[in-house]
Amino acid sequence: MLDFNYAISTKIFFGKNKIERLGEELKQYGKNILFVYGGGSIKKTGLYDSVTNILTRNSMVYHELLGVQPNPRITSVRQGIKLCREQNIESIIAVGGGSVIDCAKTKNWL
Repeated sequence: MLDFNYAISTKIFFGKNKIERLGEELKQYGKNILFVYGGGSIKKTGLYDSVTNILTRNSMVYHELLGVQPNPRITSVRQGIKLCREQNIESIIAVGGGSVIDCAKTKNWL
């Protein structure tokens, strides 16, 4: 086996009012964002609108990878990789549970 170093930095913000820091946090990573989420619960709760409003207010361009299923499928991962490459994505935001986060993390190293 070849020697190697492997590091994936992931920041997770969780809790009341953490979304208020989103715009400032993302600015340091670029303005071209991949927004990853699952089913439709973030739209029902209003979280989708909150996130997209913050991105728009901060002059960020965002591309959506939606419909990430529990235990994310490799097809979702590949779709995200394709979007990252085609759109020159600078940063990824995952909104949802563990499966959405897992799917988004896999794209960070590609």
